[in-house]
Amino acid sequence: MISNILIVIPARGGSKGIPRKNLRSLAGLPLIYYSINTALISKFNPDVFVTTDDEEIATISKKAGAKIIERERELANDATTLDPVIFDAFEKASKITGKKYDLIITIQPTSPLLRTATLDDAIEKLLEDDKLDTIISACDDTHLTWSEADGKFIPNYKKRLNRQYLIPVFKETGSFLITKTRCVSADKRIGENVSLHLLKGPEAIDIDTYEDWNLCEFYLKRKKILFVVTGNSLVGLGHAYNALSIANEILNHELFFLVDSNSKLAFEKIQEHNYSVMIQAEQEIQRDIIKINPDIVINDILDTSVEYMKGLKKQGYKVINFEDLGKGAQKADLVINAMYPENEVVPNHFFGHKYFCLKNEFQLAVQKQIKNKVEFILISFGGVDPNNYTYKVLKAIYTYCNSQNIKINVIAGLGYANYDTLLEFEKIQIFRNISDMSSQILKSDVVFTSAGRTTFEIASIGVPTIVLCQNQREQTHFFATTEFGFCNLGIGTQVEANQILEVFENLVNDFEKRKYISKLMLGQNLKLGKERVIQLIKNTINQ
Repeated sequence: MISNILIVIPARGGSKGIPRKNLRSLAGLPLIYYSINTALISKFNPDVFVTTDDEEIATISKKAGAKIIERERELANDATTLDPVIFDAFEKASKITGKKYDLIITIQPTSPLLRTATLDDAIEKLLEDDKLDTIISACDDTHLTWSEADGKFIPNYKKRLNRQYLIPVFKETGSFLITKTRCVSADKRIGENVSLHLLKGPEAIDIDTYEDWNLCEFYLKRKKILFVVTGNSLVGLGHAYNALSIANEILNHELFFLVDSNSKLAFEKIQEHNYSVMIQAEQEIQRDIIKINPDIVINDILDTSVEYMKGLKKQGYKVINFEDLGKGAQKADLVINAMYPENEVVPNHFFGHKYFCLKNEFQLAVQKQIKNKVEFILISFGGVDPNNYTYKVLKAIYTYCNSQNIKINVIAGLGYANYDTLLEFEKIQIFRNISDMSSQILKSDVVFTSAGRTTFEIASIGVPTIVLCQNQREQTHFFATTEFGFCNLGIGTQVEANQILEVFENLVNDFEKRKYISKLMLGQNLKLGKERVIQLIKNTINQ
């Protein structure tokens, strides 16, 4: 059965708390636009009328798609309640449209965050219940409250209890009042059988003060940002760490994470930081993304394809990619490649070490003071170390370090699976999945690592480093080179133990070289990188 539904939006011109409130710009649009739009897109196809005494409000409301009821002056003063205003609009709208309405709905323009889906749920509930007369939007307002009588404050409770044990109290919001036509007269709109439709969060906000206004502005400008991340035993956890570092700087938007089906390690790492994270469920990850329906997609998944990017752009998402050398990168709104060089100039592509995002612990870390004698070395080959370079380096330098009284610390990541191979090295100290990497680097005089993100972190502190690349792709990481102070031995699987020991001995015995290396590293001023990247991301979001 098709129902005739009338929505009346009361909007007079004489608002006092916030002058001209209904016409003032909220997140770029007049306040009254939001309630009109919410009503117009209802699946019940209602007739939407604005009742007003103000010509300018009438003009703007027409442009937004509403019909207008001209309200007499006597119905627009401060003392007038809404009951006669709505009844007047109901009678006039009925004459204009010639319809007999089943429901009369009042929507206040001061509730701009009301969702149409919420409104439709309440309408459906009333239409399906013959015994129900009225549904009013409300929110839970259960608190310990007080009243005043004869100059004294009196508690409205007998016993102080935690909120969850108090008798629930509900407060009406201005979002909507839906009532059956039989209940509407010049002095009432509410029938005998009433139900409350409880709103939560931003939807329950009524704009009465400038503070309310600012809060609504915040929610209307807030975007849903989805980080799509990869991280497993093959590619390591650098992408997860990078995404987390970026996420920690974005405070004004809703953040979500999605990892591909092969990235359980990344899922666990992100989950540790208490972000909302999901793992791929569909065969094509684009389908998972569409279900989440973000405004912005930030990919940290290495190279993207044209098909993948076309699918995202077709949905109207803005797309930001990290470390993307794939053909799909050409279709992104922003690409940031801190680790890989690019061979051509492309708009909105930024590459080079000055765009690397250090974690907060490295932003705050002090610089290394190079000592004449090497006392501590650190071996850290990322969260996974697929080639077990940890063992290879230990095998090469362990005897020498013991002879020189050099202590060896090893950091093994979340995905490292070769602890049994380290049992023969009795005098080493192993740290597993630590949270304070910067302190361990600062304590060290020489570091062994692969050519990933750790090289940037080490350089921000200035510790001499020997690099063994895990794979061919890592060899293209242009930062881990002699230009920036690194002793890069190439792909580690092709390096012999005697080569590792020789380079290490030379570094240990050359104090001036270690000082020069540290100076080269610190000269890159990597601590400004995150600030640059965050500004680029904010610019893209706000365009």
